[in-house]
Amino acid sequence: MKWKVAILTASDKGSRGEREDTSAQVIRELVEEEIGGEIVDYRIVPDEQDEIMAALIEMTDYYKADLVLTTGGTGLGPRDVTPEATLKVADRLVPGISEVMRMNGMSRTRRAMLSRGVSVIRDRSLIINLPGSPKGVQESLMSVIDQLPHALGIVSGQVGEHANER
Repeated sequence: MKWKVAILTASDKGSRGEREDTSAQVIRELVEEEIGGEIVDYRIVPDEQDEIMAALIEMTDYYKADLVLTTGGTGLGPRDVTPEATLKVADRLVPGISEVMRMNGMSRTRRAMLSRGVSVIRDRSLIINLPGSPKGVQESLMSVIDQLPHALGIVSGQVGEHANER
């Protein structure tokens, strides 16, 4: 199965062209190499809740992305609003994904506890917030990527929830 994947970067500097978006490149490489995903949409938006929400809605409802991976805007700063925007467009929460990413990050740095990223379902799309740094993206995504094909199969209705259980 070739999964349709969208990448959304929330970054004021990135949206103004003042910073290269290396985190999105890490996501692209991991998605293509690890799960054979096809990138159907990619964009950079400023750290504005309404713009993040609009992009998430378009990526899920128009582009029909099976998976939307966001990067940036998950910290404690006043402009870090990606989790709030994600929750506003969500139908259901998938807390285990974000819990595993934070737990994995804690083995490397205690600061991982400060990440506020969430994972949700919107219709038949899975949305996962990743950190803003390339290293944080790499470590977080690799900690859950082996479970994504099964999760996407369930969310999309192509796989039964208890398929291939031991």
